Amino acid sequence: MPTAAPSRSRPLGTALDSALAALAERFGRRFTTSAAVREQHAHTLTWIAPQPPDAVVFPHSTEEVAEIVRICARWGVPVIPYGVGSSLEGHVNAPFGGVSLSTEEMTDVVEVHAEDLDVTVQAGVTRKRLNEHLRDTGLFFPIDPGADASIGGMAATRASGTNAVRYGTMKENVLGLTAVLASGEIVRTGGRARKSASGYDLTRLLVGSEGTLGVITEVTLRLHGLPEAVAAGVCPFPSVASACDATIATIQSGLPVARIELIDEVQIRACNAYSKLSLAEVPTLFVEFHGSDASVREQSPRFAEIAAENGGGPFEWATKAEDRSRLWQARHDSFWAAGAMRPGTRLVVTDVCVPISALARCLGETQADIAASGLISPIVGHVGDGNFHCQLLIDLGDASEVERCKAFVARLVERALAFGGACSGEHGVGQAKMGYLEAEHGAVALETMRAIKRALDPDNIMNPGKIVVP
Repeated sequence: MPTAAPSRSRPLGTALDSALAALAERFGRRFTTSAAVREQHAHTLTWIAPQPPDAVVFPHSTEEVAEIVRICARWGVPVIPYGVGSSLEGHVNAPFGGVSLSTEEMTDVVEVHAEDLDVTVQAGVTRKRLNEHLRDTGLFFPIDPGADASIGGMAATRASGTNAVRYGTMKENVLGLTAVLASGEIVRTGGRARKSASGYDLTRLLVGSEGTLGVITEVTLRLHGLPEAVAAGVCPFPSVASACDATIATIQSGLPVARIELIDEVQIRACNAYSKLSLAEVPTLFVEFHGSDASVREQSPRFAEIAAENGGGPFEWATKAEDRSRLWQARHDSFWAAGAMRPGTRLVVTDVCVPISALARCLGETQADIAASGLISPIVGHVGDGNFHCQLLIDLGDASEVERCKAFVARLVERALAFGGACSGEHGVGQAKMGYLEAEHGAVALETMRAIKRALDPDNIMNPGKIVVP
């Protein structure tokens, strides 16, 4: 099982003090060493203990971020980018101390080009705020990881979510970005053109880099037209395997589903209790179709036929906005619903991704493993692209239970890799999954990642202890 990098609370002595003094002088009330604020910027939803930074600073612009990074680079102090803290694999911990650079006050929508279907925002803009801003344009930004994450954080972790089966992930929807490198220099990558065949793709290098290569300060995003009609529904199945078979048949038939989410029977039980629903406590698919009125009317009955062919049904669907919102709110509340199942425990959430043809087998083996391990773990999944999440309820005071959890996660990842999958579909690597990269990508690819890290961050100040050790 991989372990986090060793921590040290004040590693740099007078160098750290000098950097903090310079930041305090420059940023005044937007700089703090308050214990409460530092702890807030180190929370983690894993078994890894929170590792707070030595200070937190709140810039307002790319230029201010560059100033912060130059000060930290001068004294060799780590910089840990922070959005809203909704990441799940220890990304915002400060294992070597340093400065947490919070983008929460960088909330400007810089430019909207409705005619070109793109927008540029500062990194601290959240997805909900962006869509509220776009409401009158007839456009929206579709990436929905569940939490109201910041756009900068979503780019840094290569997030996706419930709409990815139709609209793709952040990788496909980031056209360009502005970032501050470890030297304090500002780099602008990509652009507003829909394609380019010039130079290395630095945008894709920084998307998913989790703050280890630079601090993302602005992002240019691809937008999409609001669909004329939306229909959503739920469909129960006798087993996870039959639900997965229906998903595969739906994708292979070419039905343009916007969302297709699996919730297993344990999670349905939690959602019923938490969200006051009365769904049958069996594996269930939540689906949504976007398009014209005519296409939605065609797609929904066709999905019902596919579901019935695989033992599912009845398929109940809704087109009223309030009914759809209630349905999807229950899905988005699944984290809190799962946590309420066993009060006093920590909810440790992890994910893997496999080819959809392997999904039924991988999920079946995972459910059997959970039962054999004596653990409680509801499962939810963005099954249209083979991605699923285990939400483990763990008593961190029980060493045996923690070890069983760690061993289960190791087997989960090994199982996904054996099926040709990935150690994470959307949560990223952070601290928790560093030890799996070589098994997934190979030694040469991992050394190439290290070489890139060394080239762009020779002093290892950018979010050290995450993804790779240079």
